[in-house]
Amino acid sequence: MSDAAPTEHFEHTEHAEHAAHSGDPFLALVAVTIAILAVIAAFIGSLETIETAATIDAKNEAVLFQDKATDTWNFYQAKSLKKNLYEVAAVLAGPGANADNFKALAKKNGDDQLSIQLQAKTEEDMTEQKLRSSEKHEHRHQILTVAVTLLHISIAIATIAIVRQGARWPWYTALVLGALGCIGAAYAYV
Repeated sequence: MSDAAPTEHFEHTEHAEHAAHSGDPFLALVAVTIAILAVIAAFIGSLETIETAATIDAKNEAVLFQDKATDTWNFYQAKSLKKNLYEVAAVLAGPGANADNFKALAKKNGDDQLSIQLQAKTEEDMTEQKLRSSEKHEHRHQILTVAVTLLHISIAIATIAIVRQGARWPWYTALVLGALGCIGAAYAYV
């Protein structure tokens, strides 16, 4: 997530505005470049924030699905215990109506286990899916962090061209870093 102050982009724009009024066409070009880079940096910073939120959301959902899966597996174990108790009760009851009732209850709990097991596996699959999603968003966040950092550095370096009264190398360097930041941001979504 970007640590830039919310007004930082305005400060760079203000420096660019002062340069534009100097009358030097190159400084005006640098000023426009700074303004464009600031807008792009703000946009990519917003994307970075969105990816951070998506990472946290996906991880929270993964935890919830894992909790559900754990509860479902506990229910599965409870059905298994009941099934085993009814089987033991059927044997101890000996032949007769009680034994048949216990066997029927044991079979019902065994049948219930199958659907419960399917549900638990589905919830575990959802957990894995949400974890993969959070990893994808975290990866994007990391790339966007580097991209927005390159854009902030490019803005600062472009400002040097104004301070140095038209030095060309800072502007060229800012263009290269700005382009790398934009390419990096695009790469995050490839």
